[in-house]
Amino acid sequence: MFQLDVKSAFLHGPLQEEVYVQQPPGYIIEGKEHLVYKLSKALYGLKQAPRAWNKRIDSFLFKQQFEKCEVEHGVYVKESRDGNLVIICLYVDDLLITGSNPRGIAEVKRVLEAEFEMTDLGKLSYFLGMEFSYTPTGLLMHQSKYAKELLIKYNMNSCNPVSSPVETNLRLTNDEGGEAVDATQCKQIVGSLRFLCNTRPDLIYGVGLVSRFMSNPKKSHMLAAKRLLRYVKGTTDFGVLFPLKLQKPELELTGYADSDFGGDLVERKSTSGYLFLLNGAAVSWCSKKQPVIALSNCEAEYISSSYAACQAVWLEELIKEMKIKIRSPLQLKVDNISAISLSKNPVSHGRSKHIEVRFHFLRNLVTKKRLKLEYCRTELQLADAFTKALKIGRFEELRKKMGIESLRNLS
Repeated sequence: MFQLDVKSAFLHGPLQEEVYVQQPPGYIIEGKEHLVYKLSKALYGLKQAPRAWNKRIDSFLFKQQFEKCEVEHGVYVKESRDGNLVIICLYVDDLLITGSNPRGIAEVKRVLEAEFEMTDLGKLSYFLGMEFSYTPTGLLMHQSKYAKELLIKYNMNSCNPVSSPVETNLRLTNDEGGEAVDATQCKQIVGSLRFLCNTRPDLIYGVGLVSRFMSNPKKSHMLAAKRLLRYVKGTTDFGVLFPLKLQKPELELTGYADSDFGGDLVERKSTSGYLFLLNGAAVSWCSKKQPVIALSNCEAEYISSSYAACQAVWLEELIKEMKIKIRSPLQLKVDNISAISLSKNPVSHGRSKHIEVRFHFLRNLVTKKRLKLEYCRTELQLADAFTKALKIGRFEELRKKMGIESLRNLS
């Protein structure tokens, strides 16, 4: 994978609308002070500039026979006659280029650099705040630099580290009678931690739990947020590992979906969690409070599986558009037999008729055999760490199975 950066990207986009600007201070022409400039291309500061640039590079890549992914508009794929692939990931003015043939990648880089003024940053090492380290085991995506800066910023650099992000069996409430704290600082800590979740699936449950009380944070919420920082202190170099060697010859996308039941003490709503692994590497994860109150554990698991099914469909379509073959139907592992039975056959209609229609999307996918729900024992449910606070031993076991590793141990 290689990284390119477009210089002055917003100056490349032609404008579709008529836009006029005043003469800039210091460059006003004498005797023509009342005149204005008509722009032919975008400038920084114009609200049209980002869109104009995107249309400019989109049309150029289309001319180079790249196909834009329908489900992810920032990904472009080009397949040559001999079957070689080149994939471009575009984020505003930053580009990632990868492919199956170094010669094909070099040709695309040459064409791009001839059209736009670019900086070739070489092999991927730092992108959008995320670091990529090449180890003998594989590629580690982490944010150790950001994590260290975070600890310094909030004066937690000398704190005592802890082994888990959330205290076992912790259940936060509004704590109306609790001691008030600096709401701005508490929100800043939680917001900073949320960005760290891009490479740290082990943090998302704790961050999501504290986020629910940001409108009026109390001391108990601040202590929970600082415990997350104490956990980061001991795991600054942790990240998601993408193994160098494939575990199986054919790519396999496996999902895990789990839920607690009524874990939120304020609204009595459940928490959904899901995790997707592509040949053992974590590629998508989520921990989120459900929008409705579940009446049973089966219903909570069914709703959680429905959210995971939506993500599974998107991932499958994206992988297919990137011309990559994966095993189908997709597997979604659930540790509730009743929820699996409900997705296959609505035998208990009287107990499930109140469930919102959108959650029955899961049953539709199972019926069409696009998704296969499989039972897995609770001890093998990796998404268990996204729905509740676990004991240290259990948490570390699941963290290892997710593919979260320390750079220090891999080097």
